Amino acid sequence: MTEKAFDPDNVTVDVRTTYLPSHSSPESGQFTFAYTIDITNFGRQPVQLLSRHWQITDGNGDVQEVRGDGVVGEQPVIEPGTHFRYTSGATLPTPVGYMQGEYTMIVHDGGEMDPKEQPAFEVPIRAFTLHTPTALN
Repeated sequence: MTEKAFDPDNVTVDVRTTYLPSHSSPESGQFTFAYTIDITNFGRQPVQLLSRHWQITDGNGDVQEVRGDGVVGEQPVIEPGTHFRYTSGATLPTPVGYMQGEYTMIVHDGGEMDPKEQPAFEVPIRAFTLHTPTALN
Protein backbone atom coordinates (compact mmCIF):
# COMPACT_ATOMS: atom_id res chain seq x y z
CA MET A 1 0.00 0.00 0.00
CA THR A 2 1.37 3.41 -0.94
CA GLU A 3 1.45 6.07 1.77
CA LYS A 4 -0.67 9.14 1.05
CA ALA A 5 1.25 12.11 -0.34
CA PHE A 6 2.72 14.36 2.32
CA ASP A 7 0.56 17.36 3.26
CA PRO A 8 2.72 20.53 3.28
CA ASP A 9 0.38 21.94 5.94
CA ASN A 10 2.00 19.44 8.33
CA VAL A 11 5.15 21.57 8.32
CA THR A 12 4.96 24.87 10.19
CA VAL A 13 7.39 27.77 10.23
CA ASP A 14 7.66 30.15 13.20
CA VAL A 15 9.92 33.21 13.16
CA ARG A 16 11.38 35.51 15.82
CA THR A 17 13.35 38.61 14.85
CA THR A 18 15.83 40.82 16.67
CA TYR A 19 17.46 44.10 15.71
CA LEU A 20 21.25 43.99 16.14
CA PRO A 21 22.43 47.54 16.96
CA SER A 22 26.01 46.36 17.52
CA HIS A 23 26.16 45.15 13.88
CA SER A 24 24.30 48.16 12.44
CA SER A 25 25.39 51.58 11.29
CA PRO A 26 22.24 53.72 10.93
CA GLU A 27 24.23 56.79 9.84
CA SER A 28 25.51 54.69 6.90
CA GLY A 29 22.09 53.20 6.09
CA GLN A 30 22.92 49.74 7.48
CA PHE A 31 20.35 48.05 9.75
CA THR A 32 21.15 44.44 10.66
CA PHE A 33 18.62 41.93 11.96
CA ALA A 34 18.79 38.35 13.19
CA TYR A 35 15.91 35.97 12.62
CA THR A 36 15.44 32.62 14.33
CA ILE A 37 13.30 30.07 12.53
CA ASP A 38 11.66 26.96 13.94
CA ILE A 39 10.50 24.44 11.32
CA THR A 40 8.25 21.79 12.89
CA ASN A 41 7.14 18.55 11.24
CA PHE A 42 3.67 17.54 12.47
CA GLY A 43 3.42 14.84 9.79
CA ARG A 44 3.99 11.11 10.08
CA GLN A 45 6.98 10.98 7.69
CA PRO A 46 10.43 12.58 7.94
CA VAL A 47 11.00 15.53 5.62
CA GLN A 48 14.17 17.12 4.28
CA LEU A 49 14.68 20.80 3.52
CA LEU A 50 16.47 21.07 0.17
CA SER A 51 16.45 24.79 -0.62
CA ARG A 52 15.17 28.22 0.32
CA HIS A 53 13.82 31.23 -1.54
CA TRP A 54 13.54 34.62 0.18
CA GLN A 55 12.07 37.92 -0.95
CA ILE A 56 13.49 40.67 1.26
CA THR A 57 11.74 44.02 0.92
CA ASP A 58 13.17 47.18 2.49
CA GLY A 59 11.30 50.29 3.59
CA ASN A 60 11.78 51.85 0.13
CA GLY A 61 9.97 48.93 -1.53
CA ASP A 62 13.16 47.54 -3.09
CA VAL A 63 13.15 43.72 -3.23
CA GLN A 64 16.16 41.43 -3.01
CA GLU A 65 15.69 37.76 -3.96
CA VAL A 66 17.82 35.10 -2.31
CA ARG A 67 17.86 31.46 -3.41
CA GLY A 68 20.11 28.70 -2.23
CA ASP A 69 20.55 25.14 -1.11
CA GLY A 70 19.51 24.37 2.45
CA VAL A 71 19.80 26.78 5.36
CA VAL A 72 22.95 27.76 7.27
CA GLY A 73 24.95 25.19 5.30
CA GLU A 74 22.60 22.29 6.06
CA GLN A 75 19.84 20.35 4.34
CA PRO A 76 18.28 19.05 7.55
CA VAL A 77 16.05 16.00 7.88
CA ILE A 78 13.21 16.76 10.28
CA GLU A 79 11.70 13.67 11.87
CA PRO A 80 7.97 13.45 12.66
CA GLY A 81 7.08 15.37 15.80
CA THR A 82 10.39 17.26 15.92
CA HIS A 83 11.66 20.65 14.83
CA PHE A 84 14.78 22.22 13.35
CA ARG A 85 15.88 25.66 14.60
CA TYR A 86 18.41 27.98 13.03
CA THR A 87 19.40 31.63 13.21
CA SER A 88 20.49 33.76 10.29
CA GLY A 89 20.52 37.44 9.43
CA ALA A 90 19.69 40.18 6.97
CA THR A 91 20.92 43.75 6.52
CA LEU A 92 18.63 46.45 5.15
CA PRO A 93 19.31 50.05 4.09
CA THR A 94 16.19 51.14 6.03
CA PRO A 95 15.08 50.68 9.67
CA VAL A 96 12.06 48.63 8.62
CA GLY A 97 11.30 45.97 6.03
CA TYR A 98 9.98 42.47 5.72
CA MET A 99 10.84 39.01 4.46
CA GLN A 100 8.79 36.18 3.02
CA GLY A 101 9.48 33.11 0.96
CA GLU A 102 9.32 29.34 0.86
CA TYR A 103 11.29 26.19 1.56
CA THR A 104 11.46 23.38 -0.98
CA MET A 105 11.22 20.04 0.80
CA ILE A 106 10.83 16.34 0.11
CA VAL A 107 9.63 13.38 2.10
CA HIS A 108 12.88 11.78 3.28
CA ASP A 109 13.07 8.11 2.32
CA GLY A 110 16.23 7.22 4.22
CA GLY A 111 18.56 7.87 1.31
CA GLU A 112 17.21 5.18 -1.02
CA MET A 113 16.50 7.67 -3.80
CA ASP A 114 18.37 10.74 -5.06
CA PRO A 115 16.61 13.72 -3.38
CA LYS A 116 16.51 15.54 -6.73
CA GLU A 117 14.42 12.69 -8.19
CA GLN A 118 11.78 12.81 -5.46
CA PRO A 119 8.61 14.88 -5.74
CA ALA A 120 9.18 18.16 -3.94
CA PHE A 121 6.69 20.37 -2.16
CA GLU A 122 6.81 24.00 -1.09
CA VAL A 123 6.33 25.23 2.47
CA PRO A 124 5.43 28.92 2.50
CA ILE A 125 7.04 31.32 4.94
CA ARG A 126 4.57 34.09 5.74
CA ALA A 127 5.81 37.67 5.70
CA PHE A 128 7.50 38.82 8.88
CA THR A 129 8.67 42.30 9.81
CA LEU A 130 12.24 43.40 10.41
CA HIS A 131 12.31 46.69 12.32
CA THR A 132 14.32 48.70 14.81
CA PRO A 133 12.69 49.13 18.24
CA THR A 134 11.45 52.64 17.43
CA ALA A 135 10.67 52.27 13.72
CA LEU A 136 7.01 51.34 14.18
CA ASN A 137 6.14 53.76 17.02
